Amino acid sequence: MAPPFSRSEYDDRLNRTRSDMQAKGFDVLVVGDPANINWLTGYDAWSFYTPQIMVVGIDLDPTWIGREMDAGAASFTTYLPDEQVIAFPETYVQQKTVHPAQFMAQWMKSKGLNGKRVGYEADVYYLTPAAVEHLKNGLPDSQWSDCELLVNWQRLVKSPAEIVMLQQASEIAGLAMQTAYDGVRPGVRQNDLMADIIAAQIKGTPEFGGDQTALHPLVLAGESASTAHPMWTDTTFQKDQTIAFELGGCRKRYNAGLARTVHLGEPPKTLITTAKAVCEGMDEVLKAMKSGAQCNDVHAAWQAVLDQYGLEKKSRIGYSIGLGYSPDWGEHTISFRPDDKTVLPENSVVHIILGMWMDGWGMELSETIHVRANDAICLTQFPRDVHVIEV
Repeated sequence: MAPPFSRSEYDDRLNRTRSDMQAKGFDVLVVGDPANINWLTGYDAWSFYTPQIMVVGIDLDPTWIGREMDAGAASFTTYLPDEQVIAFPETYVQQKTVHPAQFMAQWMKSKGLNGKRVGYEADVYYLTPAAVEHLKNGLPDSQWSDCELLVNWQRLVKSPAEIVMLQQASEIAGLAMQTAYDGVRPGVRQNDLMADIIAAQIKGTPEFGGDQTALHPLVLAGESASTAHPMWTDTTFQKDQTIAFELGGCRKRYNAGLARTVHLGEPPKTLITTAKAVCEGMDEVLKAMKSGAQCNDVHAAWQAVLDQYGLEKKSRIGYSIGLGYSPDWGEHTISFRPDDKTVLPENSVVHIILGMWMDGWGMELSETIHVRANDAICLTQFPRDVHVIEV
């Protein structure tokens, strides 16, 4: 095994990160998000269940610090030499009297980082308040401040190699959705169909396999479709049920989302009308989206269609997507809503999800979209109409 990208690509990512660190006044960055650690070095392991960080300095090469039993993953997933892989011993694992972040702080102190201007990821799932407190206590003379998702924002523009990864993930997403279409029938248990869907996601294609998606696949059937993120059950699908599938594909931890809607039996008029509005809305979103467009203007194109139909959607309609680990595949940067005036850069990739969660039922339509200089294209080619299955 080896990192999925060239060393020159990782060097470019590091240079961009350091440039932004300097612009924001940071000497050191403490990275806790495993997606950001992966993006900077290629490190890939299910090791974020326990504290791990990547320390990046203006004058310090990226150094992974984590549990001893997980350090070996660096040898075959990253370019890091041994001296940039630091393992804390098992005596620090889930102990009452010591914490891994104390070990991390001592290592940072030994590298002369006490007294430096340190940026840390204050709003990520993986860097806990306890860990941050121990780090601060161990380097009391440093100036600590939130780096405000500095690395996440560097990830917004995708390289050509990343676009290829997302194209492959999108192909897998289409295979997963076709599996859902082929298997959903009255009397089939939700969990049995989901088992087939997940198998398709991981199997991938004959040319390339898939990974576990950062957002677990969702099935919204019947009444449970009136909310956004229900889990599947062992109940069976029923005749006259509207079912939304929010699936996706993942390749080398790069995620692509795809949502579609199925109806078992004769579709009600309300579903037909709502689906027509949502499909027209997606068309208008795609027309509005290109390099230089603002997120709020893209949202306005969608809202104009909803207004014509007298419909309402309170939540945002999309976000940037890419490299990610559970529990979320979004990059936590841009959002498509009325007050987000972020300008879309060329070669950003976004997930537009037009979910309509109604009283007692719901539907979804989504696309993973590559924003280009003069237009935007969907990375998965899959029919958008509600898929009606005669029963």
